[in-house]
Amino acid sequence: MSTKRVIAIDLGAESGRVMQVSFDGNSLHSDEIHRFANQPVTVSGTLYWDALRLFHEITTGIRAVPAGAASLGIDTWGVDFAFLDRDGRLLANPLHYRDRSWEGMMDWVFERVPRRELYQRTGLQIIAVNGIWRLAGLVRNHSPLLEIAHTYLTLPDLFNYWLSGSKTCEFTHASTHQLYNPRLNNWDMELIQRLGVPTAVFGEIVPPGTTLGEYQGIRVIAPPTHDTGSAVVAVPTVTDDYAYCSSGTWSLLGLELPEAVIDDAAYEANITNEGGAENTWRFLKNIAGMWLVQQCRATWAAQGTTYEYPQLAAMAEEAPPFTAFIDPDEGDFYQPGDMPAHIRAFCDRTGQTAPETVGAFVRIIYESLAMKYRYVLDQVCRVAGRKAEVFHIIGGGSRNALLCQMTADATGRVVVAGPAEATALGNAIVQLVALGEFKDIAEARRLLSETAGTVTYEPRHTDAWEEAYARFLKVLTVK
Repeated sequence: MSTKRVIAIDLGAESGRVMQVSFDGNSLHSDEIHRFANQPVTVSGTLYWDALRLFHEITTGIRAVPAGAASLGIDTWGVDFAFLDRDGRLLANPLHYRDRSWEGMMDWVFERVPRRELYQRTGLQIIAVNGIWRLAGLVRNHSPLLEIAHTYLTLPDLFNYWLSGSKTCEFTHASTHQLYNPRLNNWDMELIQRLGVPTAVFGEIVPPGTTLGEYQGIRVIAPPTHDTGSAVVAVPTVTDDYAYCSSGTWSLLGLELPEAVIDDAAYEANITNEGGAENTWRFLKNIAGMWLVQQCRATWAAQGTTYEYPQLAAMAEEAPPFTAFIDPDEGDFYQPGDMPAHIRAFCDRTGQTAPETVGAFVRIIYESLAMKYRYVLDQVCRVAGRKAEVFHIIGGGSRNALLCQMTADATGRVVVAGPAEATALGNAIVQLVALGEFKDIAEARRLLSETAGTVTYEPRHTDAWEEAYARFLKVLTVK
């Protein structure tokens, strides 16, 4: 069998990369061709994604890939969007999901669509990042964008349009905006109309694996364009009853299910239903992930000391255990800024001893993430009626041996870590299925289970973690 090569373009909140993924019939191999920073821009108090710079980096990376790629696909973080005018030109830089324009918009939306009904219609976790709040903000502020907008595109589909000319939205990303109705399998036009948004701007939604066109002779295929959707494709599982955590700037933890779960228990637990490949649903919750360490690291760098991530993990491992806990999803941790100061303040508010050393700060973050993983894992399993005895950690966080071991200890489950490049591999697998190289995703997962080089962590010291978990629950604020 000849080797098939595809291009997987993966944009994260901190950086982007263009990967070449090769499949020789026996294994998948990925090579990083081009990596670039993703630097948002603040103008007049508004935080934007620099879409044109990102597209420049995407095309730079594509040009650097050796000749012979059969196709390419793009994935990004979820929830963000852009508008085109009637001539197909970008109307404005896309708003960043951490921009403060969402503030106050939940109540505004709930006056028009009650909270319970909004969940019933969309099945999506009520969380500040969802695209609906920024879209509603444009309505409330009488933005002229809505008067001249002709086409609404998810952020990866903006790049797909610039590459292929296709003005479509891919299913997995569209499902993260809180505008998609799983029961209708389409945009919820009644909901959109009640918000005062022109419905005509919302076009066709296409499934992962759709061929969109060509870019310089290379076939453009839509993978799951939400990065978590692509990452979950690359979970190296041979069973259906498993849990996963896609670990990066965010931790997205949940189950893969054949149907969305939209009922009272899911609403009370605020669990989200996001679209997946092959008509599956990702029943999950968003948890703040490496963002907390990233912001601590940035603060310490501004103060004159730069730490590499392995160095921080080593310092955390040497720090005393269980000195204090934070809720990683508490509101003060959401915005960029002095994260160590926010952690100190949280400890003060909750009557805990605040950390003093760099290692102590990082250990508190990792232990608190592991505890939150247990809490959310228990929630999603209870509501979905699953056991999920094996817990897969995929993405960059799977390289963090300390956090993986803590997760096994906290959850009492076997943790299988890897692949670290799950998003790029999942992106590529869906392209390869579309190209006929794999029969389906299950076949690719069986291959990964044998070749991905995963690391297994067995639970240890479970009695100590059980005792500490009771303390963690006392400071939990976001349930």
